[in-house]
Amino acid sequence: MNVAHPFREGNVRSMRIWLDLILKQELNQVINWSKVDKNDYMLVMERSPVKDTEIKILLKEALTSDIYNIKIYMKGIDVSYYYEGYSIYKT
Repeated sequence: MNVAHPFREGNVRSMRIWLDLILKQELNQVINWSKVDKNDYMLVMERSPVKDTEIKILLKEALTSDIYNIKIYMKGIDVSYYYEGYSIYKT
């Protein structure tokens, strides 16, 4: 999704929300993004078009079955902005 989308701004944020929706629907799990280190995530994202094993391992370690926890969801949005270099937005 991140590679296919033509616009750079918002790609990663949109991809994370989309991924959580798929995981919630298919596995009854979501990613607790506060458990994913920004630098690790950015490195594996850059390499993921060539080799996706690293990103799968990183994200699998942060999965939670607490899918209805609004704090986890909202923190995920905060972290998305933080990953992209924005620190003034807080949900």
